[in-house]
Amino acid sequence: MLTLHADARGRAYAVRGAWIAEVGDLAALTAAYPAARVREWPGLLTPGLLHLYGPELLDHAYHPDPREADELGTEPLTGPALDRLRPDDARWGASARRGIQRMLAHGTVAVAGAPQRPPVVTAVRRSGIGVVGRLGEPTGPAALDPYACGVPAEFQPERQTGSAARFAVFDVRDEAELGERGARVCVATVLEGRIVYRRR
Repeated sequence: MLTLHADARGRAYAVRGAWIAEVGDLAALTAAYPAARVREWPGLLTPGLLHLYGPELLDHAYHPDPREADELGTEPLTGPALDRLRPDDARWGASARRGIQRMLAHGTVAVAGAPQRPPVVTAVRRSGIGVVGRLGEPTGPAALDPYACGVPAEFQPERQTGSAARFAVFDVRDEAELGERGARVCVATVLEGRIVYRRR
């Protein structure tokens, strides 16, 4: 089944399975694919964000389960707090799955740098999030919101016909407003044609 994802400006992606069938304006794509399901999103349709701190957030930080909040808090644990916790592989895998979900909630569709811990590698592979080569050593703080990392946020390449159906929608008018408000305004994130995050 083909789905049209469109934003408030009328820009749309025609998605078939895990791939972009066509990119264009909603009116033209609706005419070209009259039987398609249409999802109209508020805000801005983008190719999604590349997070420069993937390994730091997944290999070197523990993301507490909400049930651990009383003991561990809700923020990722690093440094001495992580050293005291000493998670085993099962906890690292669960932490990575939670970390990925929290990154998806910020419109991240790919990370820079491949993780090394085996349970984290497995979680990344199963999630469908993209992995691209390391782009040098990041210098700011590692945060779930790419706009809070002290370096310019980077988008994935523009989606084109035949490219992977991997993108995100933000509830803003344009990229300037997104830069001001940060990625917490993510409405939806799509990986391999599936909606993997949707704001409630």
